[in-house]
Amino acid sequence: MAPLIGRRLRKGAATTAVAAAAMAALTASQAPGFANSDHGDRNREQRAGEAPAPDDTPIDGGSSYHTDLPPLVTPDKPGSSIDLPGLPGSSSTKPEAGIPASVLAAYKKAEATLRESNPGCNLPWELLAAIGKVESGQAGGGNVSADGTTVSPILGPVLNGDGFALIKDTDGGAYDGDSTHDRAVGPMQFIPSTWASWGRDGNGDGEKDPNNVYDAALAAGSYLCADGRDLSVKADLDRAILGYNHSREYLNTVLSWFEYYKRGTHEVPDGTGVIPSGNGSGSGDKGGDKGKDPGRNPGKDGGKGEEGGVHTLPKPEDKPDTSPPTPPTGGNGGTPGTPGTPGTGSPTPQPPTTPPPTPSGTSKLTTVGAKELSTTAGAEFAQSPRVKAVDTAGKPVASARVRYEILGDTDARFLGLVKSATVLTAADGTATAPKLLAGEKTGTFTVRATAVGREAAPVEFTAIVKARPVPQADALARIGDKKLTARTGASFADALTVKATNKGKATEGVPVTATMITSAKDAKPNDKGPYFLDDKGKPVRTLTALKTDDLGRLTLPKILTDDHAGTFLLRLTTEGGAVLDVELTVTQAPAS
Repeated sequence: MAPLIGRRLRKGAATTAVAAAAMAALTASQAPGFANSDHGDRNREQRAGEAPAPDDTPIDGGSSYHTDLPPLVTPDKPGSSIDLPGLPGSSSTKPEAGIPASVLAAYKKAEATLRESNPGCNLPWELLAAIGKVESGQAGGGNVSADGTTVSPILGPVLNGDGFALIKDTDGGAYDGDSTHDRAVGPMQFIPSTWASWGRDGNGDGEKDPNNVYDAALAAGSYLCADGRDLSVKADLDRAILGYNHSREYLNTVLSWFEYYKRGTHEVPDGTGVIPSGNGSGSGDKGGDKGKDPGRNPGKDGGKGEEGGVHTLPKPEDKPDTSPPTPPTGGNGGTPGTPGTPGTGSPTPQPPTTPPPTPSGTSKLTTVGAKELSTTAGAEFAQSPRVKAVDTAGKPVASARVRYEILGDTDARFLGLVKSATVLTAADGTATAPKLLAGEKTGTFTVRATAVGREAAPVEFTAIVKARPVPQADALARIGDKKLTARTGASFADALTVKATNKGKATEGVPVTATMITSAKDAKPNDKGPYFLDDKGKPVRTLTALKTDDLGRLTLPKILTDDHAGTFLLRLTTEGGAVLDVELTVTQAPAS
């Protein structure tokens, strides 16, 4: 069972209030993912507030994490409003907005890779940055080597069930150095058993190393995109983050950094990133200032327990907290979104007095290019479905969400092996579906394009999967010239191998028929002499389920003999007209 947080975040209710204030302020400022939600998918949006636990094993097994939040209030201006990068009056050179160069490159490379392999996921690199910040402080401030591998191990607490999940050793200590219990490992804090399934090679060195930020970032992105999630949908975004660690506090902390990074970041040299002040680091042994309350997970120097962000296991009868977070009131400047009352805490930011203008919506989708697509089984469609979104004035609508779905009895899939994907329209209003791959099943199916959250009529494309053309060969030749001989009641010791070519090129997948014929002038099957065995072990003198390999070669099954001696003829034929006759000699076996 995924662990829940048993302690409050650093600074207790005050920090929770800041987190709630951050969410409220980001919503009011039209931060992506919070405002303008997908009204066309209300059920999924409503489920987002329920924080359902995914079936996947959590990545970090309940390891501790950083609970520092993005800076929300300008320190030297008490009572001022939200000050995030990209907002009026803010500075994009804030230390907290800096991400170490190698770490930032790893996040962006993972995003680019998944954009190609799973475009329907819509993974933003800022989400990886948010998780990396919370899990390891961006690999301990970017303390990585030139290839992105951490200079020193980043290990979570021992998962021995004492305040954390109980996970017995699964890797023999190969990754975490512990042969008794597992520990979360690396910049993205994978437990070894999860890495065994989700590990990826992100830097192309042929290795899958959870301690390498390129490998870990790509693995984390693949994990977040699992089960056909579309991370541009709030419900899927929440579910993906909760899959990492099923905790409401964890979700809110990651989302806070996600929105912070989306408003502006800058690159800093490796090793110079800001390391969060709280305990909660992946190493589990970096305490804060010495304090009188050592807490459940003190560092080597006795860090404050209130800064640990430590997970505790729920009792068997406990259930995960699936209720939405309740904004605290009083003593912290008031309820988020309402005028604050005097107090000692941080004042509540006010939403903008003038909301930003709402862009005109999509009123119509039109087909761009062919409406009927076709390919052969197992191949890629040459064209992808494409539509254009326009408003009531007929002008193109940019950044509108268009959902493509595969309908019907087919095993065709979009790139990433998903049946649906959501893409954004370009500046000219066009939206192209991910590459469409045909399966082995032939026939017709439908691809439907829908403007998400709009009442525009959907557009449908007809897709046809045709049977593969039968490869042909115009020549067959035997490999080797050794005479094939055997005695009666035995089998030929030497295998017969042939090669099929078409216009001089070796041809793969060519169907070949092998028949024991009466003579060169009489091609009817012989009723005596050499024979094959079918898949049921019965003697047959004709085989049809034969095909050449990728080198155009075919080695025939074992050829057996009955009690008839003599010279016999085996004829091989192909689609395309190739014919090859092979002589088989059978001699009488000595009398017993």
